Amino acid sequence: MDEGRSRVRIFSAIVVIIIGTLTLRVGKMQLVDRQSHTGQSENNSMRERRVQAPRGRFFDRNGVLLVENVPAYTLYVTPNYFDDASIPLLAELLSVSDSTVAHQIQLARKHSLYKRSIVQSNITLAELGRVLEQRHVLGGIDYDITQKRTYTTPANMTHALGYVREITSSRLAERADDLYKRGDPIGQSGLELEYERYVRGQVGADYKMVNIKGQVVDDYLRGSMNKAPINGLDLTLTIDADLQAFAESLFVNKRGGVVAIDPNTGEVLAMHSAPDYDLDLFAARLDPTKWSELVNSPEEPLFNRVTQSVLAPGSTFKPMIALLALSEGTIDENYTYYCNGGHPIGRGSFFKCLAKHGSLNVVEALKESCNSFFFEMMRLHDVNTLHDFAARFGIGEAPYLDIAKSEIRSGLLPDSAFFNKAYGERKWTQGYIMNLGVGQGALEVSPLQLVRYVAAFASDGLMVTPHLVRNMVDIQTGKITTPEIEPPRRVKVNQTYLDLVKKGMRRVITDESPWLEIPGITSIGKTGSAQTPRSGTSDALFIMAAPAENPKIAIAVIVENAGFGSGSAGPIGSFMAERYLTGRINPIRDIYMKSMMSKNSATITNN
Repeated sequence: MDEGRSRVRIFSAIVVIIIGTLTLRVGKMQLVDRQSHTGQSENNSMRERRVQAPRGRFFDRNGVLLVENVPAYTLYVTPNYFDDASIPLLAELLSVSDSTVAHQIQLARKHSLYKRSIVQSNITLAELGRVLEQRHVLGGIDYDITQKRTYTTPANMTHALGYVREITSSRLAERADDLYKRGDPIGQSGLELEYERYVRGQVGADYKMVNIKGQVVDDYLRGSMNKAPINGLDLTLTIDADLQAFAESLFVNKRGGVVAIDPNTGEVLAMHSAPDYDLDLFAARLDPTKWSELVNSPEEPLFNRVTQSVLAPGSTFKPMIALLALSEGTIDENYTYYCNGGHPIGRGSFFKCLAKHGSLNVVEALKESCNSFFFEMMRLHDVNTLHDFAARFGIGEAPYLDIAKSEIRSGLLPDSAFFNKAYGERKWTQGYIMNLGVGQGALEVSPLQLVRYVAAFASDGLMVTPHLVRNMVDIQTGKITTPEIEPPRRVKVNQTYLDLVKKGMRRVITDESPWLEIPGITSIGKTGSAQTPRSGTSDALFIMAAPAENPKIAIAVIVENAGFGSGSAGPIGSFMAERYLTGRINPIRDIYMKSMMSKNSATITNN
């Protein structure tokens, strides 16, 4: 009896142990290994696929379509089903190196064995066809129809529009909270970057049935769980596509930049930096060699010369000095200065002028661009006075423009603290300050700052905020949103003094550079040339606004190493204003101006 009970107890214990073991095993599978087994099981049957939303389109101010989306093809891999022995075949089909494919497969494995990762984006239809023909031996390889940017206007607008590329690992880490995933497109510069959160849209999802090779075979539950993507917002730009294309045509074989704005609103009508580059390079799969050429080119095509190039403004700064002297009460309309060909700066030194102009008042000094007169104006003023006055017109500060802040520079407007730091306490002489009077020395200004200041002078002190986007449109709801920008502000300035300065700027056009006058339209302007440490040739500059009485366009132009502004930068600005205001170029003037632009700038007497 006891022996029988012992056997029963032993048997019961064995059963308990077996059941306990099985229970523990099942528990481990359900609780500990569930994620692993479930993931593999579900990926053998159903998979969620992210669907990129169409990026918002771009239109010009007149409704001309500038940027659109077209279908593209992206190849993916699910690493768990891919055999590394297929790397050479896949590389051959995609016309890339084995190492390129191997690197992508390695990155995909680090990301996830059971989730798709991009192998190659923006592949051609022919490449896709070759891959599909070999799909039976390429386990884990499938594709999606995605989208890429296409450009539908003859104007490049390179630095305004910017470009889109696949998000990098570093950016992915920064934007993890914004639900970006590896392989997603993201704006890299210009408007594409600044308005990324608006034009990106919202990602959708498709649920697909897949086979044992991780390849799609059908919709899951007939697509009932799919979530459609939401389009990004369309942008209506302030740019005039016709004026932009015309500006670009005037910069063929030149380096420099031009920006035109509406002086009443700050809307940017055209913005071009030359040389630029072809945005279609980024719409397709970017060749690393071509990218290296862009980055390392001595012509710096990626550099935005309108917003990042900060150089001496030369004589285009003289209207600022004239208004300063009038506003401070240092001079009035009857004040005259005698120019005998230069200005002494002490110890036998002498600042040269362009000519012996004789006795001039402020209007005549602006017309003649007399260096001696403006050396004298800064001899009579403290550098801090200039700093505070010019700062009111945006000089020395990074102006707002709705592109990436890293693409905008503030330049340099010196004060006494700057000179003390640069040269030592009281170790700088008056000559440093006098040189500022002609826009040289420790003074750096961008074309964007110049156009803002000339626009303010033309519109009687109205300081506008330059911007590239007029509104954003949600095509799903029809809702229109206007970006928030700082409203215009009025700089307090004596109208009589401002009118004197504008009178001088008017005579620059009528008396000294009559070829810059637009038939039937009055304008004000100032030409200039600025010495540069880059080379022995000066940069040519020009600022203008038209019509003079009721300005509708203000322009700043710089042509690098082109000599005098009246023969190179001036015609560009004048042509653009005529094109915008009249819709055409006078044919006789066209012939004359182009001959003027082709002449040696050394023959032009006005700087």
